Amino acid sequence: MLNKIFIAFLFTLFSISNGFTQVQCTTLGQSPSTAFPVCGTDTFSMLSVPICGDRRVPGPCTSIPLTDKNPFWYKFTCFTAGTLGFLITPNTLSDDYDWQIFDITNHDPNAVYSDPSLFLSCNWSGHTGLTGTNATSTSLVQCDSDVPVFSKMPTLIQGHDYLLLISHFSDSQSGYSLSFGGGTANITDPVNPGLDKARAACDGTRISVKLNKKMKCSSLAANGSDFSISPAIAPIISATGIGCSTGFDMDSVVITLGGILPPGNYTVRIETGSDGNNLLDNCNRGVPNGASLPVTVFPLIPTPMDSLVKPGCAPNELELVFKDPMFCNSIAPDGSDFTVTGTSAVSVGGATGMCSLNGFTYTIRVRLSVPIQNAGSFQIKLQTGTDGNTILNECSVPTPAGSFQNFTTRDTVSALFSSSVHFGCVADTVYYSHDGRNSVNSWKWSFDNNITSTAQNATITWQTYGQKQATLIVSNGTCSDTATTTVLLNNNITAFFESTAVACPGDPVTCTDKSTGPVVSWNWSFGNGSISALQVPPPQFYPSSNTTTDVPIRLIVKNSIGCADTAINTIRVVGNCYIAIPKGFSPNNDGLNDFLYPTNAYKARDLSFRVYNRTGQLLFQTKDWTQKWDGTFKSQPQDPGTYVWILTYTNIDTGKRFELKGSTVLIR
Repeated sequence: MLNKIFIAFLFTLFSISNGFTQVQCTTLGQSPSTAFPVCGTDTFSMLSVPICGDRRVPGPCTSIPLTDKNPFWYKFTCFTAGTLGFLITPNTLSDDYDWQIFDITNHDPNAVYSDPSLFLSCNWSGHTGLTGTNATSTSLVQCDSDVPVFSKMPTLIQGHDYLLLISHFSDSQSGYSLSFGGGTANITDPVNPGLDKARAACDGTRISVKLNKKMKCSSLAANGSDFSISPAIAPIISATGIGCSTGFDMDSVVITLGGILPPGNYTVRIETGSDGNNLLDNCNRGVPNGASLPVTVFPLIPTPMDSLVKPGCAPNELELVFKDPMFCNSIAPDGSDFTVTGTSAVSVGGATGMCSLNGFTYTIRVRLSVPIQNAGSFQIKLQTGTDGNTILNECSVPTPAGSFQNFTTRDTVSALFSSSVHFGCVADTVYYSHDGRNSVNSWKWSFDNNITSTAQNATITWQTYGQKQATLIVSNGTCSDTATTTVLLNNNITAFFESTAVACPGDPVTCTDKSTGPVVSWNWSFGNGSISALQVPPPQFYPSSNTTTDVPIRLIVKNSIGCADTAINTIRVVGNCYIAIPKGFSPNNDGLNDFLYPTNAYKARDLSFRVYNRTGQLLFQTKDWTQKWDGTFKSQPQDPGTYVWILTYTNIDTGKRFELKGSTVLIR
C-alpha cells in the first residue's frame, strides 16, 4: 500500500504536468448543499461513487492535503446529546475511504470549505477496509497513513446540525454502506411523519399539502396515487414534491387534478401508492394510511385587506398582511394603490411586495414620504392605482377600492433630563428628573458604580468627587430614546502650601499657597504673632535667638459653602547660619564637642566635607553636613593629633562657590 503523502506528491506532479483540473460534482449528494439526510436506524447503501471533486477542506491534518475526493455528503441533527458511532463498509475491501465530520449549526453548508472551526472529528488513514468510530479508539483525529482506521466517537450536542463527508481516495467507483450504532447520541427525529395543512388553488385544479416534516422525495409516486380526494369529483393525475429537483427530501406536495373542483369542502387522504408505499420520512417511517386533511375550494371572491402590522415608533412604512397570495405585478410601485389619512397629513411614496419566485406575496409594504412623528389616528385605504387596478389575489380577483385598515401611532419621546447638585462637605447629592412627556411610562437609569433605578426621578449621593455620568433610557411602549450627561463634583478642597524650611536671623520666610479646589478664603497663622487672609501672604520675619526653635505655620482654606481644610508646615528658626569648622573636638561622649562637622550649614548646597590624616589618607567624607565625624576610621578610634579637612559648598543666597581648607585637633 502506497503512503498517502507520497501519492499526494505524485498527484501534485501529475496535476502540474498534465494541466489537471478538478471535476465538478453534479450528482445529488456529492456537495454539502445537497447532502443525503440520514437517521440512526437505517443502513445507507451507495452502489457506485462518481469520480469528481477534490476540493480542499480545512482540518487538523497538515502532513497530507485534505480534499473531498469522490465525495458523498450526509446531513443529520442531534436530538439527544451523546457520542456518535458509525461504520463505513466498502463494497471492495481493498478500497480506501476517509471521512470528516463538521458541526454546521447556524452556518451555510458550503462553509465547510473555508471555516476550520466547524471541524469535529476525522479519519484520513491510508489503510483500506472498514473505517468509522468506535468505543475503543482514543483520538478524534487520525491523519497519517499508518494510523488506525477507526477514531474516537465524537460527542454531539442536542439541537446541532452536522455534515459527514465520506471521501473515496481510491478511484474504483465501487460503493459502500453506512450504518450508525454503538454511540449514545440520538440522530433519529422523534417526530412521526404526518400531514400539516392543505390548501386548494382558487381555480380548483391543484391542492397544496404541507407535511409536518421533511420526507423522502423517492417515496412520492409521481402519478399522485399516494393521495385520494373525496368527494372524488376530479381525478388526481400527478403529484410533485417541492424541492425534489435539488435535494432528497421535501416538506410540501402539489397535487394536480384532471378536472376542476367546484367550490365546496373536500378531504385529502393518504393512501398506499402505486410504488407500494405511502410517504416516508428519512427513517423510512410512513405517514399512516387514512391520515387526512380538510381542504376548501372557495368561490372566486376578493381578498380583503386582512390586517396591518402594528406600526412602530415614527413609522416610515406600513406593512399589510393578506390571507391569500397576491400578485406582485398588481402592486403599483409608486404606491398609488393606497392613501393614508388621519390626524396629520401623510403622503405615500411607494409600495412593494415581499415576493416569492412564483410572483406572489402575502405582505405589501407601503412606504410613507416622511415618518409619522406624533401620536394620532389614521386610516390606510385602497384605491385604483396608476396601473389601472387595485391589487389582485392569485385568482386575479381585485380587492375592492375603498377597503381600509385603521391604525394609531404614538409620539416620539425624548430622554433628555435635568440635574441639580446639592454640594456638601462630606458628600454631594445629585437630583435627576425627567418630565415624562409624550406618555413615557418606562425609565431606566444607570449611573457610575453600577447604580441603577427605574423611577421617573432619581437621587444619588456621592462621597467621592470628579466626573459622574448618568444615562437614561425612556419608552412609552412604542418609542424609546437614550440620553447621557455628566456632572462635575469639584467642591472638594485640599489645603497645601510650601514654605522656607529654615529661617536664618534676619532672613524672610515666604509661604506659597498650592491648595486645590474652589477655595474662596485663606487664613494664615505664622507662629510669630502675625496672621493673614491673603492667598499670597507677605514675607515673615522671626526674632534672633541663641537657640534653634521649630515653629508651626498653619493655613486654613474654605470654599463657598464653608467647607474647610487645614495644612501645617513646621519651619526651623535658627540662631546662627554662619558656617564654621571647630578648631578641635573630643569624642568622649560627654555631650560637648564630640563630633567634627561644618556647623550651621543651612545656606549651603552641593556641599562636600572630607577629613584626612597627616599622611593624606581619607578618613571621612559626606555630602550631608548633619552627618558628623566621630573620630574613628573603619570603627577604630584614631589617635589624638591634628587632622586636615576640606569643605566645598555653594551659598544659596549668592550662588558663590566656596572651597575651604583647615585643620582640627582631635583630643582624647
